[in-house]
Amino acid sequence: MRLANKVALITGGAGGFGVAQARLFASEGAAVAIADLAESVGKQLTTELEADGGRAIFVRLDVTDEGSWSAAVDETLARLGPPTVLVQNAGIYVREPIAEATVEQWDKVMAVNAKGVFLGTRTVVGHMAEAGGGSIVNVSSTAGLVGSRITAAYNPSKAAVRMFTKSTALQFAAQGIRANSIHPGPADTEMLAIVYPNRELLESRAAEVPMGRFGTAADIANAALFLASDESSYMTGAELVVDGGVTAQ
Repeated sequence: MRLANKVALITGGAGGFGVAQARLFASEGAAVAIADLAESVGKQLTTELEADGGRAIFVRLDVTDEGSWSAAVDETLARLGPPTVLVQNAGIYVREPIAEATVEQWDKVMAVNAKGVFLGTRTVVGHMAEAGGGSIVNVSSTAGLVGSRITAAYNPSKAAVRMFTKSTALQFAAQGIRANSIHPGPADTEMLAIVYPNRELLESRAAEVPMGRFGTAADIANAALFLASDESSYMTGAELVVDGGVTAQ
């Protein structure tokens, strides 16, 4: 069991990446707190995990709200114990170029994708330190490494996650807390249909991936498992790119 005796809080836990992570983490011995706004999906997932012998709870979480974070972490503490793994997936995508984007769109993307990671980290690190340390895994994107012709806020928001992760790593290393970011390339999740709204564009984009396919939620879950586990104990402030070779071109 690679995550035995660990408590993992997973944001966006009722979505594509989060669901795959919750299932994998539970199978590897972690107690899992599924944090999301999608209550019915999240509760159904906890039922499935418990039926398979895992420990899981659902906690309602709006990642943009400080009070919601406090309540979610308090509930996790009361029911499972202090979170020693925090995986932050929650994110949104808006397809608007700079000249057409609105201030409201910019603010919303930044609030969910960047502010949410800040609030989650700030809320959890004290409890992690008291527990003797832990691992923070922030899901950024290859969009946090390169620019875009079609978005205004998404790429900057994911770049903010990348750099915030490095600052987190430096500020909390002495307390036994590691922080690393994952940078998925195009992956076959709900967001893919937003990024590539028509089938022709979708297929042409897949053909451009050196490995010839889009990633899967399982690909990202496996990367998150490695960073959450003690197998990556000497990694902090690192970027794990999982993109089928896209950014190698």
